[in-house]
Amino acid sequence: MNTYLQFDSISKSFPGVRALDRVSLSVSEGSVHALIGENGAGKSTLLKILSGAYRPDEGRILLGGQPHVFSTTSAAITAGVAVIYQELHLAPNLSVAENVFLGRLHQRGGWLNKRKLFEATRREMEALGEDIDPNANVGRLSIAQRQMVEIAKALARSAKVVAFDEPTSSLSARETERLFRVIQDLKQRGRVILYISHRLEEIYRICDSATVLRDGRHVETFPALDGVSADAIINSMVGRSITDVYRYQSRPHGSPALEVDGLEGRGLTSPVSFTVAQGEIVGFFGLVGAGRSELMKLIYGAVRARAGYVKVLGQRVAIGHPSRGIRAGIVLCPEDRKKEGIIPNRSVQENINIGSRRHLSWLGFVISERKERANAECFVARLAVKTPSLRQHIQLLSGGNQQKVILARWLGEGMKVILLDEPTRGIDVGAKSEIYSIIYDLARQGIGVVVVSSELPEVLGICDRVNVMRQGKLVAELDRASATAETVLKSALPIAG
Repeated sequence: MNTYLQFDSISKSFPGVRALDRVSLSVSEGSVHALIGENGAGKSTLLKILSGAYRPDEGRILLGGQPHVFSTTSAAITAGVAVIYQELHLAPNLSVAENVFLGRLHQRGGWLNKRKLFEATRREMEALGEDIDPNANVGRLSIAQRQMVEIAKALARSAKVVAFDEPTSSLSARETERLFRVIQDLKQRGRVILYISHRLEEIYRICDSATVLRDGRHVETFPALDGVSADAIINSMVGRSITDVYRYQSRPHGSPALEVDGLEGRGLTSPVSFTVAQGEIVGFFGLVGAGRSELMKLIYGAVRARAGYVKVLGQRVAIGHPSRGIRAGIVLCPEDRKKEGIIPNRSVQENINIGSRRHLSWLGFVISERKERANAECFVARLAVKTPSLRQHIQLLSGGNQQKVILARWLGEGMKVILLDEPTRGIDVGAKSEIYSIIYDLARQGIGVVVVSSELPEVLGICDRVNVMRQGKLVAELDRASATAETVLKSALPIAG
């Protein structure tokens, strides 16, 4: 295969940070190349230089042997580069067709030629094997459909290089399979594919080769992934083996911290009952739509239950509103931290102190700035939150550090039960290890911990017991010894017929 894309000694610095340090790598036509590394390794910065969003301080990009330094995103698009980010860049109030050909709308005599526009869009969609109405409003499409619109937009602009940044983070298993088929088709058509993902199983499944970045530097390139172990890749990423990531620690369990009895509500098709002991970590596994997140919201009180009850330390609690759950000692770190867990345009300090302000006020209504700052400093140090300052907007932190801030918010609440819904989604291996350490520490303090995760190795790696949900029902409760990948998956999969 012929090399088409080359990064040649790319460097980029921001105030106080060397984001990329003379990074070089190459990708061939008709291949899928993974960019792997922890958050902060430089992957996103490299993509932004490729897309023209950033200009490198040093180095150049070669496309087909021709050197380029893109000063604008439009220059990169003109050169045949498309970057499909995790946060899709579409106009939600426009139609599919208008998004696909945005900036290049088919016009006749100054008037929009809708027939020609829709026909061209339908051809692009058919080439992807998609049946999406060109006239449909993009804002009403699913995330997977919007992603296909982004890909169609890239191909309509004759993109030779297509880069994907965490493309499956919000997709179901079926939608992920469809995306993989599209990527394989792009590969067969000779496109150059860059693929960023924290999920190693995806890297092995879809990629031909991989480059590992660490702290802005090129660490290692694997020209072929056949025969390369996950341990070897993780060692390159973080300098330690996969067995050191989970570091499971057994600990004594006390009396029940949480008792759920006959709980019914939205998302559940059968009453759910289970217990979590003090100091115990109980995992919940299931496929998309199994009802795990809905169950957590019912327990916390974000959604009102139709029947059943919840006890904390043997005392029945009146759930039905988050404030009641919090007062009872139940806290929730939600699945979608960006929409439900953080206030993105507020500072780290404000996000930590949201739940603690009643403890930090004077005479019950005046907020003490000094106490807020001291409280935030304490938890930033305790959880090793990486932030330039307490006043940094939380949306500018990595996913792992955002998750730590959400955890810090609850540590001052005197919690007795913590519900962690997808606590490491979109987080790199190193940050996952830090989150696991926090979870173990909470359990050692006698807190009952519930971990909802779509990553089976994570559930098996850190939990004392595993509960499996399927189609709104709790279908299996397995202790650590019997919770193997085979038994858990067999319980989670829908029964044919």
